[in-house]
Amino acid sequence: MYIIYFLEIVMLAIRLPQEIENRLKKLADVTGRSKTFYAREAILEHLDDLEDIYLAEHELEEVRAGRSVPVSLEEVMKQYDVEN
Repeated sequence: MYIIYFLEIVMLAIRLPQEIENRLKKLADVTGRSKTFYAREAILEHLDDLEDIYLAEHELEEVRAGRSVPVSLEEVMKQYDVEN
């Protein structure tokens, strides 16, 4: 049995400050990799962190506006029967 996965690849154009473009080009030249490789690596490395930050900031706004109620760590641990 063979399972074949098809990944959709999309292109993204970004504008960078000249200084960043220069650094990216230098890194690519020195290492023999492409600028695209390093731009992709940077995005993949930091996307999770950016999503976490956005979600945390959004939830903080919800709590401050009274639309969400915070729950203590102890309550969560008790709810899910997790021991210290």
